[in-house]
Amino acid sequence: MLTPTQKQTAQSIVNLFETGVVLGDYGSVTVIPGDTGHLTFGRSQTTLTSGNLLDLLTRYCTNDGARFGHRLSPWLPRFAAIDLSLDNDLRLHNLLRATADDPIMRETQDVFFDEVYWRTAARIAANIGITSALGTAVVYDSTVHGSWKAMRDRTIAKSGSLTALGEKKWIKAYVNTRRAWLTSHPRSDLRKTAYRMEAFLRLIEQGYWGLELPLVIRGAEISLSTLRATPPGCYDGPQPGTRSIALQTPLARGLDVRLVQLGLSENGVAIKADGIFGQTSVNLLKKYQVSAGLPGTGVADPMLISRLVE
Repeated sequence: MLTPTQKQTAQSIVNLFETGVVLGDYGSVTVIPGDTGHLTFGRSQTTLTSGNLLDLLTRYCTNDGARFGHRLSPWLPRFAAIDLSLDNDLRLHNLLRATADDPIMRETQDVFFDEVYWRTAARIAANIGITSALGTAVVYDSTVHGSWKAMRDRTIAKSGSLTALGEKKWIKAYVNTRRAWLTSHPRSDLRKTAYRMEAFLRLIEQGYWGLELPLVIRGAEISLSTLRATPPGCYDGPQPGTRSIALQTPLARGLDVRLVQLGLSENGVAIKADGIFGQTSVNLLKKYQVSAGLPGTGVADPMLISRLVE
């Protein structure tokens, strides 16, 4: 059995692979050209075509406390139909980003990814005889990334079984097998992910089978302090209308900025709702104000905020 810290460390390694963030980017919206999963979302990047993204969003929308549930629910039939045009729908992407500010969405993602990926990986590891934290992390990564069974069978055929080799030698053989597969894959996007196996090989070479902290993975620190931090890019405040939003130094950031940007997006403005009020947001706000017959100040005062935010 892994300790809670070892489990979180293993998950954080994969979070870094998936979104570049130790705690995961709960609002990450990604579409990689050539990726058969198409639109992907969330801390561990679940996909449109797998049906898992529909499952995640349905769980969120059926929670009575979901702040954005009433906005997101009308989109669910298109997810059910695997509507690939969702890949390019900026309004939807902004709405998905905004849900990351809702603690209920973050908790829903944690439970969902635990059930769909972590528990599956832990069961696979236990069944094959893997007991180390690092070995379990390798299985978890392959469960998220895909093709675990094919690479397991290829490793056994080439190098032998885990029982014959022992766990540490078998995991190293598996990682090398998977690395060779990735580096020679016909899909360029998968070739670029060989760094995942290179990161695991470094951990293997350094003997971090227990995933002892602190660790540095792809230049990011995994430690008790980073594991206990607030997820980056998630805003719990300020509440809309409690301040005017204008261009300033440092740039205004927060929940109110995100919701203003979301309101602009839903009014047809091609803006990214990232929760940061920079020059692009100012310019697009000015254009919206002028089109709505308002003074083009580029400042969102409480009256305008109330107009844009539901």
